[in-house]
This record gives sequence, structure tokens and C-alpha cells, in this order.
Amino acid sequence: MSDVDVMNKSDWEAKILAPGLEAEPERQANFATISGLPLERVYTLEDGVADEAGLGYPGAYPFTRGVSPTMYRSNFWVMGMYSGYGSAEEANQRYRALLERGQTGFSIALDLPTQCGYDADHPLAAGEVGKVGVHIGSLADMERLFEGIPLEKVRQIRTTANSIGPIIAAMYIAAFEKQGVNLANTRMFIQNDVLKEYIARGTYIFPPEAGVKLSADVIEYCARHLPGWTPLAMSGYHIRDSGSTAAQELAFTFANGLAYVEDALKRGLDIDTFAPQLWTFLSAGIDFLEEVAKFRAARRIWARLMREKYGAQNPEAMKLKIFAYTLGGNLVAQQPLNNIARVAIETLAAVLGGVQTIATSSYDEAYSIPTEDAATVALRTQQIVAHEAGVTGTVDALGGSYAIERLTDTLEQEVQRYLDKIEALGGAVRCIENGFYHRELSEAAYRYQRQLETNGRILVGLNAFQSQAEEKIPVFKGNPETEQRQIERVQALRRRRDNTQVQQSLADLVAAARANENLMPALIESVKTYATLGEICEALRGVYGTYKPSQVI
Repeated sequence: MSDVDVMNKSDWEAKILAPGLEAEPERQANFATISGLPLERVYTLEDGVADEAGLGYPGAYPFTRGVSPTMYRSNFWVMGMYSGYGSAEEANQRYRALLERGQTGFSIALDLPTQCGYDADHPLAAGEVGKVGVHIGSLADMERLFEGIPLEKVRQIRTTANSIGPIIAAMYIAAFEKQGVNLANTRMFIQNDVLKEYIARGTYIFPPEAGVKLSADVIEYCARHLPGWTPLAMSGYHIRDSGSTAAQELAFTFANGLAYVEDALKRGLDIDTFAPQLWTFLSAGIDFLEEVAKFRAARRIWARLMREKYGAQNPEAMKLKIFAYTLGGNLVAQQPLNNIARVAIETLAAVLGGVQTIATSSYDEAYSIPTEDAATVALRTQQIVAHEAGVTGTVDALGGSYAIERLTDTLEQEVQRYLDKIEALGGAVRCIENGFYHRELSEAAYRYQRQLETNGRILVGLNAFQSQAEEKIPVFKGNPETEQRQIERVQALRRRRDNTQVQQSLADLVAAARANENLMPALIESVKTYATLGEICEALRGVYGTYKPSQVI
């Protein structure tokens, strides 16, 4: 055995590294992840790689290496695209086209008026109807959205509904019942995470405590009646897209998730009964090593929280199922075809991180809603990784890598530090109200922006390797008549329905809200009378009020 074979890290640094640096000096660069985690020149067993108790095996606690023992050897992840625009008919056509191309699930993008609880003819909806998603103003729109789609054959249907999560859930239930679909055979996935709206997106309606209550209503209803549905996807994606670090993304997401868990527990639900239904929605970013480590750390943290903090005994309650969406904030308008490479790297990070569902961004998303061709390329990216890249034949292919294990451990420690601080400050709702989340995000986003502006971090085509020639790509053009047609539809609906029945259902809804009951049964009855989304939200505003954020400096 040679001297090199028995070297430790300090010997290597003294005998090999130091003389080598004289002949081949390192680049003058900040060797760190996007989040700022320092990267060592080399990692070894001496760097504190997790022991077997922290690493474990796939499908076994603490699930660092995956939530099932076989992972993609049994089934690929659900391949679903985030899509939807214009009217329900237009979105329906896009969904059917993607399903024909091999997609196995889809996410329903909702326009801003829908997400904020306004009908198409409300003054605040002007100019936004159908622009960044499909407009769903009533049960009639939901019926048109799903017409001709084989709901029982689609592996997963997701929606961005958060402030309106319970209302959209009620519309699903009513629409499926009218179509004669067996609810037990559907797999609906409702994001329903309103707390991240106050932090990162802004499509909130009611104050945070009321928001938590309404989200927990869906969790309770599904636990009791629809165990096959996902009533909550704790969402870190939008937190990350707002500029957070990887550790902040996980910590803020889990702190929000625990607020819903604790509300559900107060209702008498058993953690082992409802926790298996919960998912998380995380970003898949461009920093490959950090992202792989993030997904692995996320599973371990959640498993430990469920078992050690809440006493879960059912292994299914400890498994964190992850829906990953390639990070839109990494895409740039300059040289847009480069985004195809970025999305491929992000997809690979999600796969090697062991997620259960992936949606891939389209290369033209820095311009507009994706064209059908761009959406197809994004879907094909997932299919190439699944079938051609050779990374799905073994579980957790990067497990045991010194660098990956060290980053996984470091992220877990950073996340736990944040969780402890959030708990000390009073929990997620208090951190929204006192501005803690906003200050942390603002500081992280500012540091990243400064890196770009000073070329401390390179974004190809944006601050380096620029091209003088402007690249021309086809851009999606929406139907300018969609908004007017939607206005006419909602007004015609109000004329032809039984308005006495509508008003009674809304009065019953308000009474249930004032009595602090679970609102799902009353919401289902309201949407069945074709009460509109805006009417339902206005009735609830009368009970809960609206949220006015305080100034955060």
C-alpha cells in the first residue's frame, strides 16, 4: 500500500494540495452554492458524513434515500405540466393535447381573478381574466374544464388554488358527482397552502388565521371522506422563486405546514390518519448538488418532525412526497433556447433527489404562457431523463457521495435552526404578521441580486456570454375575446339559475362560518346552486374580513 493510499485529508493538503497550487492556482471565485453554503475542495469520510441511522435505506425511516424501496424501478414520477389559460374550453384543449403526448398528470393554472376570489365582471378583474391561467368562476366553468378528459385514468390532477382552495375542492366534488365519476377513483391534488401567499405570492383574501382554518377544513374533510386526495401541498416553490435560500425554502415551508397539522390535530384527527395525505411542493433549481441534497434533507427533516414532535407511528405518515417544479426564476429572456439546458439540469436534480412528481418549465416562459411546442419540449425533457439518461435503474444513485451527504447534513442543520427560531417567535402566523419572513426573504434576494450585478455569479446570456443579435422565438398569443366572453357567461349564469336557492345556500354558508364549522359541506351545496366564486368569497369576507399587510421595512 502506497503513502497516498493511507493519507488523511491534512496529509493531502500538505503534501499534494499546497505544491499543486503553486503550479496550478485556483480560479479567483467564491466556491459556494447559490444559497451561500461553502464548498470544500474535496470531501472525505472525515467531513462527518451521516451514519447509517441518518442515511438508512430507501423506503425506511428516515427516508433520506427515498419514500419507497424501489422508487423509479417500479414507476416513474408523475409527469405533469403546469398549464391553463383563457377559457375552460381552451385549457381543456391544452390538457387533452398534453395527455395525448404521454403526460400522466397536469396542474391547473388559474388566472389572478380566480385566485383572488373575483368574478370576471368585477372591476378588479379587468384585463386579467384568462391571462396567466384559466378562469374558473363557477361550477359551469369546472364542468367545461374537465369535459372529455378520462379523469379516472389520469394519475394526478393538481391546482394552484390556495386562498380559494376549499371552494375549488367543492367545485371538483360537485362536477365529478354530476358527471357520474366515482370520487374514490380520482386523484385530486389541491395546493391549499394559503400561508405562503402572505409570504411570496400575494393572492390572499382573508387574514392568516382564517386562512389556516379554511385550509384545515379541506384536510379534515378529505381525511374523513376522500382519503385518496391530497388536501395540502406545503409550498416552498414560490418562497424560493421570491429569492430564498434552499434552507429558508424548506424551513418556511415546513413551519407553514406544521400550522395546518396542529390545527388538524386540535380537531381530533389522528396524525397517522391524515399526514399520509400531505405533500410538499418544492422548486428544482439549477445548483445541482445543493438541490439533490435539499430533497434528501427535506424527507429526513419531515420524517423526524412527524415521529419525534407529533408521535406518528405509521411509516406512511412520516414519508414526505415531493412535487418538484423546475424553477422559473432561473429562466431568462436573453437567449431563451438556453433555458432548455437549464430545465434539463433541474429535472435531473429532481430525479436524483427522488421526487414523486415533476413539472418542467418551458423555455419561453420568460416571455409569456408557453406555446404548445415549448410545452411539448418541456415534457420531452422529462421523458428523455426517464428513458435515456440511465439514472432511474438504481435508487438514490448519489447516496454515499461525501459531498452530497455533507450538504444534506448542513442543510438539515440550517433548516432546524430556522424552525427553532420560528417556533420561538410564535409560529408561522406570527412570523407573517411581524414581518420576519419578509425580512429574511428580502435580504436573501438582495444578496443574490448583488451577486448577479457584480458578476459574482454568472447567468449565461444575462451578465456574461451575451449576444448582440436578439433571438426571435414564437410567442403565445391569447384570445383577446376571452375576457368579454367570460363576462357574458357569468352574467347569463346569474339570470338563468335559481337565485332564491343561491341566496339560501350563501346564507347557510355564512351561518356555518359564524358557527366555526367545517365549511366544506356548505361550500359543496353553494357551488351546486351555481353560486359564483366571487359571490362565495364576498359572503365569507363579511365573516372573516380581508387581510391588510403591515408595512415591512
